[in-house]
Amino acid sequence: MWREIARIGKKLVDTGLVESHFGNISVRVGNRMIITRSGSALDEITEDSVVEVGLDGTCALDVIASSEAIVHRAIYKNTPALAIVHAHCPFAVTMSLLADDETIEPSDSEGQYFLGEIPIIKGGIGSDELAGNVSSALATHKAAIVYSHGTFAIGRVLDEAYVMTTQVEHSCKIKYWYDLARNR
Repeated sequence: MWREIARIGKKLVDTGLVESHFGNISVRVGNRMIITRSGSALDEITEDSVVEVGLDGTCALDVIASSEAIVHRAIYKNTPALAIVHAHCPFAVTMSLLADDETIEPSDSEGQYFLGEIPIIKGGIGSDELAGNVSSALATHKAAIVYSHGTFAIGRVLDEAYVMTTQVEHSCKIKYWYDLARNR
């Protein structure tokens, strides 16, 4: 499983959706999850860059797991997700800062079709508040943007969560350029 996480991590960095040491990835395996370790370079993931922790509560390995492990747990408990990608997509973060509402309505047809409105949520990094807000938003959406922070996207497999991440970033990029041109 770590090889799949490594493949997606490299794609995230190569496409500019994260800087190397930011963001995290997980996969649900029964009542446990395999998640990237805190500070892991997503484009250099090895077997030692991931850790397996339980979904039912904190454990001793949480100290080396991603700081967002609490958020991943809440998502797995409250959604049908089997894979999660958390990225720091630059246009998604920018649009969250510029938005007047608590959602972004994509201007592009693909974004409208695949995502619908994209919720913008708040909460501190790795906090109970963020875990609750993200898992609530992802109960009815495939992706959400954390205000000034980044995206969380879910899927049945990692590739699906990755595609949702790329779609959010693409839709935010199109909306940014469209709004800029429209307001000239």
